Amino acid sequence: MHTPKIIVAGIGPGSADDITPAVLEAVRQSDIIIGYKYYFQFIEPFVQPGTECVDTGMKKERERAEEAFLRAEEGKTVCVVSSGDAGIYGMAPLIWEMKRERGSDVEVEVLPGISAFQKAASLLGAPIGHDLCILSLSDLMTPWDKIERRIVAAAVGDFITAVYNPKSNGRYWQLYRLKEIFLQHRSPETSVGFVRQAGRDDQQVTLTTLGAFDPEQVDMFTVVLIGNSQSYIYEGRFITPRGYYRETGDTGAKGIGQEIMIESFRTIEKELRHPDIPLGRKWALLHAIHTTADFDMENILRVDDGAMETLYAGFAEGRIKAVVTDVTMVAAGIRKGALQRLGVEVKCYLHDERVAALAAEQGITRTQAGIRLAVEEHPDALFAFGNAPTALMDLCSLIRKGKAVPAGIVAAPVGFVHVRESKHMVKPFKDIPKIIVEGRKGGSNLAATLVNSILCFNDAEALKPGRDV
Repeated sequence: MHTPKIIVAGIGPGSADDITPAVLEAVRQSDIIIGYKYYFQFIEPFVQPGTECVDTGMKKERERAEEAFLRAEEGKTVCVVSSGDAGIYGMAPLIWEMKRERGSDVEVEVLPGISAFQKAASLLGAPIGHDLCILSLSDLMTPWDKIERRIVAAAVGDFITAVYNPKSNGRYWQLYRLKEIFLQHRSPETSVGFVRQAGRDDQQVTLTTLGAFDPEQVDMFTVVLIGNSQSYIYEGRFITPRGYYRETGDTGAKGIGQEIMIESFRTIEKELRHPDIPLGRKWALLHAIHTTADFDMENILRVDDGAMETLYAGFAEGRIKAVVTDVTMVAAGIRKGALQRLGVEVKCYLHDERVAALAAEQGITRTQAGIRLAVEEHPDALFAFGNAPTALMDLCSLIRKGKAVPAGIVAAPVGFVHVRESKHMVKPFKDIPKIIVEGRKGGSNLAATLVNSILCFNDAEALKPGRDV
């Protein structure tokens, strides 16, 4: 007589190639195999002649467990099979609970299997490379309120999320609700993949985005994988980086700085009084508020129509080759990675050895002298002002004289003397794209972040700032 034993085995998602050798050996050596009858087709070639197979219908998990104990207590070796991994929404927890309930001496062994979400992930690419969670949308044994709280936690926590039991004939709306919740906390461009019948003959693999994801394409045989804020699509594959390339260039992987910035931008966007504004203005506004924590920017930031698009295209196409700043603090705040990526140089003439002499000779401020030198050498640069209104006023005078034709102007000097006037002086130049911070507010940090918003405008659609953070 055998030692009473129950082996709870995960047979994988459906392909014979995905059944582990340990599980195959358990199937061969067991006296009795118990499981949902649908799954026997996947192990039938490995079952030894004379082995008793006990099949039950769907939703008969408790009956299966009871049958396993009855047979094992007769001295048999019983193999209870589950699809995927027996410990993930499978039979293993129930067998252990029943062993405790019965006070049974039957030995229990659990053999892991490849879970459906792991198989789906391998077919999609490498989407589960970072922290992840698994959710079941079935509310048969878990109240929906609790499921919804878990969905919110997954979305807010930026977890890669695998969704089991996403939809059935009777549960048609839950997946729509999950999508609604995720869109409250994630970008519509978040990568999403889903696989139907993973590992089986009629397998279907689909890649999309959270915004475009259609729950109607999903059924009870489907596993859905939702990426995190770092996930991306590359060569038709869904990738979530672990972070190894965080400091080695733009491979699509994103760093911690970007993750924080993304979350900040989403928070800001939710608090805007008027979020439905043109993308160019919104992009600059999100950067301005992120830098200053001042929601008055919504009232005072002026962005010319098409300015962001025009200026970014100028940099991307190599027509704008330089950014000129009034003070070194503005230059210091412009992202070096973005400048290198676009082949752009930043020039500040404030400490140029020629400036002091020119300022003394002409009786002007050093920042004014610096702008006059800049105009001679870079007349078509983007000019950014975060400190000196007199320098901005000097640029306006040079434009009127035809000595400067700047590609654009960022007007954000700060202070109490001539600040407002300098900004008013810029406005009549209709053919020059401009970003202006009205009134007394401004500053070097604000001017720098507005330049950064231009340099990374190609990330605006996905609201993914901080590529070069």
